[in-house]
Amino acid sequence: MSTQIFCASTLYGAATLAAALDSDCFRPADRRILLVSNNAGNPEVTSAIDAMPGFEQLCDRFDDVISWNETIAPFHPGGWSPRPDDTPLWERHLRLLWGLGDDAVELAVESIQVNPALAVSQIFSVAPVDVYADGLMSYGPTRFKIDPLVGTRVRRLLHLDLVADLKPLLLTEFGVEPETVPTDAFLKVLGAIGSTAPELPELPADAALLLGQYLSALSILTPEEEEDLHVRMLRGAVGKGHRRVVFKPHPTAPARYGRALEEEAERLGVELTVLDVPVLAEVLYERTRPALVVGCFSTALFTAKTFYGLDTARVGTEVLLERLTPYQNSNRVPVTLADALLPDLESGRTAQVGSLTGLVETVGFMMQPQIYPGLYEAATAYLTRRPAGIDHYFKRRRLTALGLPGGLPTRLAFIPRNATVRRVARRVRTMKRTAIG
Repeated sequence: MSTQIFCASTLYGAATLAAALDSDCFRPADRRILLVSNNAGNPEVTSAIDAMPGFEQLCDRFDDVISWNETIAPFHPGGWSPRPDDTPLWERHLRLLWGLGDDAVELAVESIQVNPALAVSQIFSVAPVDVYADGLMSYGPTRFKIDPLVGTRVRRLLHLDLVADLKPLLLTEFGVEPETVPTDAFLKVLGAIGSTAPELPELPADAALLLGQYLSALSILTPEEEEDLHVRMLRGAVGKGHRRVVFKPHPTAPARYGRALEEEAERLGVELTVLDVPVLAEVLYERTRPALVVGCFSTALFTAKTFYGLDTARVGTEVLLERLTPYQNSNRVPVTLADALLPDLESGRTAQVGSLTGLVETVGFMMQPQIYPGLYEAATAYLTRRPAGIDHYFKRRRLTALGLPGGLPTRLAFIPRNATVRRVARRVRTMKRTAIG
């Protein structure tokens, strides 16, 4: 007997799995389990995906739907993993709890670098693993160095073809090959979800759609800066001639978001609709065909552009590229792709980066040089060619530390690494503090 366990934490991810199953991307199995995880900061007050409108259109692909939150309660899915010595006990427990018996288990997980995907992969320690990615992060490097006992079991990376002719970097250090989930199957699944979505308020035709992203939750922007970002989206859309605007807040954004927008819309004399119904952005693409989709670096911008052929524009990516810390922040490649491929709403300009593959490989190497040392030469070649307008993708200190073109001149590069210089500098600072005291 064989059992396939599919882990999902978002409706978008579950839709990706459904499309992959419909396209026979997975071989037949005697039993298929959808393991649902609610990774919200407060899962007690946030709906899991199996309670969301449209989920009923996905669940018929699976024999059982099981809650990971309930399985490991009272622990949080994002913060719990088994102790290494306890993994055999946990596997035995789950086999009894889920009725797996001696079945051969296969896993399909998202974000294998972190829990809960990592925890499940560790518990079923010999199960082959397929990783699926439903967003732009698949094009970036693996976030952390993965234990080879997990990484070598990964067979492939299933992903949506959001950026044509760009190969994902994720898990390539283990020789994992990417495989695209057919776009037609994915759109068919989204259409089915949209057909059962809750009733939407009457939305104006040919409106500009603004996508909120709640970046303050990631400590990238302050709440005030994020509100200002939304206002900039509104002003930019109005500047392009749009007099009807729909704002879709992020599902976890606080209620006060949108008030600044309403005040600005009133000042500008435009019709603003704040949509607080929990639906995927893609449902709006299908039902209303917005004239323009505006956001920062949301994956939904690329589904609008690539899958639905809608006009898109970005706002605020240069600020985010500067703010993301550390440089290894996993959002860096999604922000870079949005900045490089989408037109800026306020200026109308599109970045000129030369080779997109060269840009992503260079950023990926700079993020994780220890995981991808083989990309050093490609990064050096790209930075040597130095296409115009790429400086904001890189930090000089990072370039210097990695010995890449564009860092400090060679004759000065020794200074940050010279132990004597650092020791003298510390002594001088100590003397200054003593003198002041």
